This record gives sequence, structure tokens and C-alpha cells, in this order.
Amino acid sequence: MELSWTTATTALVTVFTISKVFKFVSGLKAVDHLPGLRVPFQPLSLLGIIVPERSWNPGVIFVWTWRHTRNIYRRFGNDTVSVVPFFSGAPTVYTQSMEVARQVVTAGHKTGVFGKTDDMSRVLLFWGPSVTVAEQDQWRKHRRIVGPAFNNDTYKLVWDTTQRMYADMIDCERWAEKATIDVPRLQQLTFKFTLIIIATCGFGLPFSWADPPSHDGQMSIQQCLEIITVSNVFAIAAPKWAWKLPLPWVRHTRQAFDTMRAFMNSHVQARREAMHSSAGDDTAKDILSLLVQASEGEGGKMSLDDNELIGNTFALLFAGHETTAHTLAATLGFLSLNLSIQEEIVEQIREVTKGRENGEIVTSGLYLIREAKEDTVLNLSGVGEEPKMLPVKKGTHVIVDMVGVHYNPRYFSDPEEFEPGRWYDRTSKEGIADVEDHTAFSVGPRTCLGKKFSTTEAPLLSVNASTGVKETTEEWRTRVMQATMNITMGVRDVPLTFSKRV
Repeated sequence: MELSWTTATTALVTVFTISKVFKFVSGLKAVDHLPGLRVPFQPLSLLGIIVPERSWNPGVIFVWTWRHTRNIYRRFGNDTVSVVPFFSGAPTVYTQSMEVARQVVTAGHKTGVFGKTDDMSRVLLFWGPSVTVAEQDQWRKHRRIVGPAFNNDTYKLVWDTTQRMYADMIDCERWAEKATIDVPRLQQLTFKFTLIIIATCGFGLPFSWADPPSHDGQMSIQQCLEIITVSNVFAIAAPKWAWKLPLPWVRHTRQAFDTMRAFMNSHVQARREAMHSSAGDDTAKDILSLLVQASEGEGGKMSLDDNELIGNTFALLFAGHETTAHTLAATLGFLSLNLSIQEEIVEQIREVTKGRENGEIVTSGLYLIREAKEDTVLNLSGVGEEPKMLPVKKGTHVIVDMVGVHYNPRYFSDPEEFEPGRWYDRTSKEGIADVEDHTAFSVGPRTCLGKKFSTTEAPLLSVNASTGVKETTEEWRTRVMQATMNITMGVRDVPLTFSKRV
């Protein structure tokens, strides 16, 4: 008996539909039927990213774009909700509760119940394992190697280098000769600035504003990183043959990846040669030197292979500038909208640094993403509330939504207002006692290694630059100060006009 194409197609569609129904029902059970969105694709899955944002496909940054119109926490009356896809992606719990966040990120790391997801780490794993994506014993190994490079001497160097680089930028751009300076895209400056700082202070590479990081006169490392950032979906999803397609953008992407890898390999090799030619403790103690020393070991727990060496080099080079650059652009944009706060910050920095050569001033992560490695339970209740337990099945994703946290009225009564004082004035009504947990540097043992690096570099540049940011309008804010997302979240291109402060 021969089956017709119609019969075969109908059978396949039926089987496919039944499998997706089972997937959906299984997803609902995984989150114990917690109220939330029911959508075709998990927002951070490949299809969720590729398919344009719609009412039925929230998109990667729906927690930002929907925060006023379709806020999921207000809609479902809870600080923790679910997103269950029926076509593609894992069932997911989204939370804007720091109480839940500590259970997942801090306690979950210590017990091994929650860990990072392979899918979400794939962008950095493309280059090799690193302290950013490793888990459990492997993370401890990477952390022991990389951690010592972040110390007070490093932060002092960051402070000095930031001051010097700002002066270098003013000189090279000839800003001192002008009464006003129009910058059409502020990110072009902030990305270059932070990249030079991490390359100089973190990796001991002698770059300047006039001579930014590059390799063999090809495209600059800043250009490479910008291309890598916007093409990350292609990099992790495309088969090997796709990299050979005779398309201009594919060739450009391949050149960026090849140049980036050649840049890292060349400096790793140069550091190896320098280490072999030095005696005793003469070897430098920057991040790159410590990584190379570990790779030269004779094996054991403290050894790094070449794959891990390049993975850590890229992760720290990328993470060491990307988020800070986005934060700087957004901060200067908001300062241009708030001249009174700009004056307050300028006066404060002048007071703090008066008579000092060095100092430290006490930041853009959107999500903290974890996966349940075994069946477990989360307590969804807030402080002082009756326990409200949520069973979570193995494989379920739990996402701490840092946009939600910062817009949660339980923590901030007026989150739409730009109020820097809430981060340092514990006596004000907006002050928060656990400020360290709300900075998007993560919490617990996995707190960002470069936290003090960033909070030394970013405020100094912000204050120096803000001495000349002109006031802009609310219409400008509506048009420009909106979120965009590649690997990390930032704002749209920020055009600013700087003027000399008198």
C-alpha cells in the first residue's frame, strides 16, 4: 500500500503538533503553572532573537520595551513570573526580586543547584573556556589564576591611566582649541577609551589615543570588537561552510574574527618570550602575564591550556570595556538632561580629589541567567512574608531581570528619575541599604572581577567629560535614551555637544 504525499504530510504535521503540545505541557509543569507569558519562542532563544519583536514574540529586551505598556510583573501581580514557549526554547522563570536572585545566584552557585546555561555562554565559549563562563571546579581554577591581577596597585594604575588618557584624548582631538565640540556618536569615544584602558592596565600593552590597539595595520581592535558584537548570532549559529560564502559582510566578519584571534595570539606569544627572558619575580603581574604563566605550567589544577588562555584573554578584553563603555555613554546622556545633578557631581569630585594625585570613587548587564541543574524549590516570598514555594524542574532557566529590579517599586519609589544620590546617600528616601546588590555586577561569589576596575575608571571619565556637557531636551531623551541589545545592553547612538565650563 502506497501513502500519498498528502497523507504523509498530514501525519508529519500531526506528530509535530503533538510533540509541541507535549513540550508546552511539560514546560508548564516545569514552572508549576506559575502565571506568565505563553509564547512560541523563549525570548533569548535563537528564534526569539531572530524573529522581530511582536505582541506574540516579546524579543530579547521586552523587559525594557514593555516596562510601561505591558509590564509582565504588574500584569501578573507578582515579582516572579514564567515564560513558557511551545515551539522553541526552555521554560523560564523571570524575576525582579532580589530575594529570589540571592537564592539562584549566590546560594545556587555554592550548592551547584543553579549554574550558567550553555546556550547563553556560547558567545564567549566560541573563543574558549574562561572565568566568565566556567562552572564549579573549573571556575575556581580560573578564578584563582585571574583574581590576583585585580588589586590595589591595578586600581591605582587605572586611576592614573584614566586621567592621562583623558588628557591625551583632549590633545589628540584638539578639543582644548574649541569652545564647543559636537560628538555625533558618543559611543565611538567611550568604546575607544575603555578599550585602551583595559589594554593598558589589564594587559600591559602600550597604547595611546593616537595609537589605539590594532594588528599589523589591519582594522583596529575596536572595529573588530564592534563587528564581533553585532555578528555574534551568526558566529554561534552558522555552520563552517557559511564562513566561506562570497558575501562582503561575511568576508568582513571573518576578517574581524581572524584579526582578533591574531591580535591575541601575537601578544600572548610576546608575553611568553618576555617571561622566558626574565629572571625570578621580574615577570609582570598584569592579567595577561598571569594567564601566560598558568599556561606554561606542568599540568595540574593551576594550568591553562591554549584554548583556555585565549578564552580568558578575549573574555576579559571584551568584558573589560564593553559594559563600561555603554554605561559611560548612558551616564553622560543622562547628565546632559540634568544640569543640577551634573553640577553636584562635578563639585563632589573636585572635593574628593582635592590635593590628591590618586584616589578611588565609588556603575551594563541586563540579565543574570541560570539553569536548574536538578529539581529544586524557590521561595518567592519577600522579606517578612509567609513562605511561598515554587517547585522548579531540572533544566528550567531562571533569569534575574536587572531592569525589573531597578524599576521595582519595592526598592525604588521613583525609578524613572535620574537620582545618583540613591546609590551613595543612605539617609535619603531613595537610599538603599544593600546598594552593592543592585549594581548589575552580579551578587555572591560570581560578582564581576572587574567591578572595582570599572568603578574606578568610569566615574573619573564621567566627571571630566561632564564638565562640558550641554543641556538637552526631553524630546532628545525619548528619541535617544532607549535600550538596544547585542551581547550587552546599551542605549542608542548618543549625540552630544560639549562646551567649556567657565
